Amino acid sequence: MAGAIAALLRSQGEVEVQAIGPQAVNQAVKAIAIARSYIEPDGLDLYTRPSFVKLELQNEERTAVRFSVRSQPRAPG
Repeated sequence: MAGAIAALLRSQGEVEVQAIGPQAVNQAVKAIAIARSYIEPDGLDLYTRPSFVKLELQNEERTAVRFSVRSQPRAPG
C-alpha cells in the first residue's frame, strides 16, 4: 500500500485513502508514513488531511476515515 501511495504521489501529486475500522485506519496511517520515506529521495514531502465520510455498503451506512494526501516539495534543511 505504501508503494502505491508513493507512486501516485510521484505521478499525480495526490491520492485519497479510505479506511473503515480501527485496524484499517491504523494500517492506512502506517502506509502513509512509510510512503513519506519512499518519496523523500525525490525531494518530495507529503501532507495529509483526515476527514470522516459516510458510505453505504451492503445497504448499511458506515463511517470511514478518508485521508487526502498530497505531495509537495521538501523544505530545505
